[in-house]
Amino acid sequence: MLKSAYPYYLANQAVYANQDLVVTDKYTGAIATRVALADASVIDQAIAAAVQAQAPMAKMAAYERQQVLDHCVLRFRERAEELAQSLCIEAGKPIKDARGEVTRLIDTFRIAAEECTRIHGETISLDISPRAKGYRGMTKRVPIGACSFISPFNFPLNLAAHKVAPAIAAGCPFILKPASFTPIGALIIGEVLAETALPVGAFSILPCARDGADLFTTDERLKLLSFTGSPEVGWQLKAKAGKKKVTLELGGNAACIVDADANIDDAVQRLVFGAFYQSGQSCISVQRILIHASIYDAVKAKLVAATQTLVMGNPQDENTFIGPMISIKEAERLQSWIVEAVDQGASLLCGGQREGAMLAATLLENVPETTSLYTEEAFGPAAILSSFTDFDEALAHVNNSRFGLQAGIFTRDLYKAHKAWDTLEVGGVVIGDVPSWRVDHMPYGGVKDSGLGREGIRYAIEDMTEIRLLVVREAP
Repeated sequence: MLKSAYPYYLANQAVYANQDLVVTDKYTGAIATRVALADASVIDQAIAAAVQAQAPMAKMAAYERQQVLDHCVLRFRERAEELAQSLCIEAGKPIKDARGEVTRLIDTFRIAAEECTRIHGETISLDISPRAKGYRGMTKRVPIGACSFISPFNFPLNLAAHKVAPAIAAGCPFILKPASFTPIGALIIGEVLAETALPVGAFSILPCARDGADLFTTDERLKLLSFTGSPEVGWQLKAKAGKKKVTLELGGNAACIVDADANIDDAVQRLVFGAFYQSGQSCISVQRILIHASIYDAVKAKLVAATQTLVMGNPQDENTFIGPMISIKEAERLQSWIVEAVDQGASLLCGGQREGAMLAATLLENVPETTSLYTEEAFGPAAILSSFTDFDEALAHVNNSRFGLQAGIFTRDLYKAHKAWDTLEVGGVVIGDVPSWRVDHMPYGGVKDSGLGREGIRYAIEDMTEIRLLVVREAP
């Protein structure tokens, strides 16, 4: 059960300033709790405190940063069920999925604790010509400075963790804006961080209105902006960010190829998971399924049958697989895209029904490539089927997208796997599984409209640090 009210965190301190942000139970629509909302003056104070914390954060020894992260791991394990229940309520996430996200939260902080001691430099041979004889070089990584983070609603815990944990490992103070739909997970992270010995100003977690959050993007005291969310918002923020480094984890309409040699039953099981896990509200949810013509009918029949068995309902129910989308508005949007596709000639294979924010798991075929359901990010429980005969043609169809996050290929052909890796314009290619597969230490991110930079602790640390060179001339 959620508390009746939550503070924001300003310079490591809980502040019960107001109760202006209402957080609803996404299944019932009832008010679940209220959260303190920060205004522009509070954000300005948080940035100033983060700047003041830059020097003491940079001076923290690796073991001290590791102790902070280890404490978080311990406390998250102790509060795992509380965290899962909060996700279930504020995000409408089925309880089994919520527990999975808590596991990933713990993994992310655990990996970050390990990476604290792996932020290495290197020696460089500078004597490449006679003029450089007697010179030696070496590098180290230093914290970039105060960082600004904006996290999304779909993974309120883990996607905040992918910013917070590497920042602590790197020695960067930060301010975090969680999504207004789902702020509680980030605030619980703040509650745990407040128990540690981080320098004053090391972190602020500030729910705030989008139109009042410009300082997260525009303030020149901040040295890095990391945003996870929609492409439209992300690229707008980058345009306004000025001189600071920007990393963007944006959307996708991920494709998965099922080749003729695939294990059909295994592929179907994984495709159903990839398309409809947490109601398809994932950037790497399976949206476009390309099936070899020789097995198309068999795969289609099994996919439809498996999809129709998915239990939709109360996310608190252990048997529920499909919970609500984040809002009625989002469910209405996706349903309208389904209707548009059918009106333009697509065949509805199953699903399409909506009640409030609940949208049934939906499969379609013969979807025109000009429709929103094909070209845009569905971000909900809908996937489209098509067939192919030529593997190169299938790869071209995958690339026929303004997005490029991850792709999946069910094939046993090593040469095709490597060809896909060489050809596909994506950040990651997953062989033998859906594009929705991810572990938290791998480099994760995309190209084209899917973003800039990579999550994954080690790779985020690289973004949050600068290389500093030392050149030493031998004594004459």
